[in-house]
Amino acid sequence: MDTTRRGFLGAIGKVTIGAAATVAGASKSAEAASADSPEATPHWGMVVDLRKCIGCQACTVACIMENDVPQDAFRTHVSVYELVKDGQDPAMVMLPRLCNHCDDPPCVPVCPVEATFKAENGEVLVDASKCVGCAYCVQACPYDARFINHETQVADKCTFCFHRTQAGLLPACVETCVGGARNFGDLNDADSEVSRMLRENEVSVLRPEMHTNPNVYYIGLDDVLDGRVAGEAAYHPEMADSARSHEEGL
Repeated sequence: MDTTRRGFLGAIGKVTIGAAATVAGASKSAEAASADSPEATPHWGMVVDLRKCIGCQACTVACIMENDVPQDAFRTHVSVYELVKDGQDPAMVMLPRLCNHCDDPPCVPVCPVEATFKAENGEVLVDASKCVGCAYCVQACPYDARFINHETQVADKCTFCFHRTQAGLLPACVETCVGGARNFGDLNDADSEVSRMLRENEVSVLRPEMHTNPNVYYIGLDDVLDGRVAGEAAYHPEMADSARSHEEGL
């Protein structure tokens, strides 16, 4: 399973032939890895199983601590909504949100200095040395997944924990997900856990009308939420402050 250290490490540098199958709700299949290419490049993606998300916000705090996210800002968090349907009791639903690392990211072409770019493994990243903090990319993102870091004055966002995946580790939010709702792996590998989940489940993406071809998929996403990209997270700054204090005391 990709969401274990063993499974993820096994995917690094693995030869893959074929592609993840097209599934309902997925923007498009991963391109087939050529048999003539002995070292296929991984294309990272995430599948979030909303049936397993309990809204604990462990992912939110882990991301803050791992990436030194400033107070009152988030690279990822879990939005909480009250869903009311005719004839049913109100239900609280969870929606983990992060950068969707789109294959056609609208944030890239609007950057006047080419600070935002698409990396080899599919991540959408920001070169802080180039960024001028104009916030054009923040406005262009249809997922409300970017912000201007008030400490660095440059654009900030989820990177799929690029520094961790380069070292063969899982993103911090996946590593700490209590319910196993977040699954991360190589979409180019037909044998990866995320590819299997896409084949075997009906999945959805946020804002499908934007045609960004996102690499974050959801299992169990209610139709009324596929356009929701903002909401109140069940998160309090004291959670991160407490975690920081604990870490500093170690």
